[in-house]
Amino acid sequence: MLILYLVTFLLRFSWSPVLVNGQGTWQVLNNDVGIAAMHAALSHYDTAILLDRTNIGPSQIALPGGLCRNNDADLISKHDCTAHSVMYAPGPNNNRPLFIITDTWCSSGQFMADGTLVQTGGWRDGNFKIRTLTPCPVGGNCNWDETDVALTNGRWYASNQVLPGGNRQIVVGGIGEPNYEFVPKRAPGEGAFGLGILNGADNLYPFVYLLPSGELFIFSGRNSVALNYNTGVVTQNFPPIPGNPRNYPSAGSAALLPLTWQNGFGTAEVMVCGGATAHNPGAAASASCGRLVVTGAGGGWAMENMPIRRNMGEMLNTPDGNILIINGAQNGYQGWGLANNPALNPVKYSPGAAPGTRFQVLAGTGVARMYHSTATLLTDGRVMVAGSNTHQFYTFTGPFPTQLKVEAFSPPYLGANFNNVRPGITGLPGGFGYNQVFTVTFVVGARVGGVGVNLNSAPYSTHSFSQGQRQLSLKTSAPVVAGGGWSIQVTGPPNANVAPQQYYIFFVVQNGIPSRGAWVHVG
Repeated sequence: MLILYLVTFLLRFSWSPVLVNGQGTWQVLNNDVGIAAMHAALSHYDTAILLDRTNIGPSQIALPGGLCRNNDADLISKHDCTAHSVMYAPGPNNNRPLFIITDTWCSSGQFMADGTLVQTGGWRDGNFKIRTLTPCPVGGNCNWDETDVALTNGRWYASNQVLPGGNRQIVVGGIGEPNYEFVPKRAPGEGAFGLGILNGADNLYPFVYLLPSGELFIFSGRNSVALNYNTGVVTQNFPPIPGNPRNYPSAGSAALLPLTWQNGFGTAEVMVCGGATAHNPGAAASASCGRLVVTGAGGGWAMENMPIRRNMGEMLNTPDGNILIINGAQNGYQGWGLANNPALNPVKYSPGAAPGTRFQVLAGTGVARMYHSTATLLTDGRVMVAGSNTHQFYTFTGPFPTQLKVEAFSPPYLGANFNNVRPGITGLPGGFGYNQVFTVTFVVGARVGGVGVNLNSAPYSTHSFSQGQRQLSLKTSAPVVAGGGWSIQVTGPPNANVAPQQYYIFFVVQNGIPSRGAWVHVG
């Protein structure tokens, strides 16, 4: 029994990767970043901006230099000398407290074209708040700015999507707000605009995607529409997804499948998975997934089941063109203490494989990541997993304690057995325009298959949905020998509807094995 305990301990808490049947590895990056990461977003400096709510009393990381928060609106600590946001750099394992005053509980966000993170809403004094953070490298002193500009309506449990120019976001929904608004406003005095699909139950944190047409896909509960946000007209009503509701508190998740040059970036397909089958802590979560083409004439939902039922999962576009489903629970629904039976094994979904062969169960972790957990793609191809607080306050005893540990999951494509065929980027412009053709150079130990390029956005992860997430497969020429390596010609995306002006992570992929990513600015 003692030996079994020691083996279990080492598997859960070792700082070295743990290999399980070649299905990926887990590694602890930091045992205590000081806060439970309810929200996470990776900046173009490879620093992760993490936030929790401010209204929970002290966190586990002090503000620097004797700095304190004095806020009479706080319910617990009106004088608080701890941080509720941190800037964490996974590479050097550097963690710096950030100063934020108003409550960011269940808020939303997105990066603008210049890399500024815009963060909106929250609870009580944070409900109408717009906050910004202009990221900086490790060692910098960037911090949160709580702007004097207010939202038109209070936003709690809303979703954000950056719009084509990269300098404006749409903020959709929230508790008691079946409407949307723009940040910044399109005209002085502009207000909010009603949207009927946001009425009803299980309608919070709606799934929102910018489509190649320039319209928005918005999913709420079981229903979805295409919205022309310029005119406020719903241009298409899609059929309801079969089965259970998918948004908060049922806590399904969604991903936009990769947009590809092969079809001229004209086809967009959304995948929605999991959720709660009933608002009952003992109820089994849903295993069902649906795919829906949301461009052109479209059609109905194509349904299939995950190998592990799940709610509160995160769905990420990985650099090999697949979808990773990670975190969550197999029973219950979203809320404090309302879920159990953690889903410890991530699942890979291969969109291009034949039905019945698309899912693959990967190596599991020993750390439960349920309510208020996050998952973020890093430039090295790993997935940073953080957060999980199933309690109203920081609680470190009992089942599913508040989790301050940060882990990284390395999908199978990062296995050392692929190092000889893994490309290494040696030349890449720092930015490029729409339809621009440019040269990329790389080295690789062995040329064994097709070479492509994938471009991943930097989304905002919270509450089972990565806001603003998208991946583009760009057109490339055949590789040619160049010096001691290889050269390809790459064509940039066609327009800002396909790729809003932002920073993206650029990957060269050979035969499904990605390089380390590099930040580029598109547009």
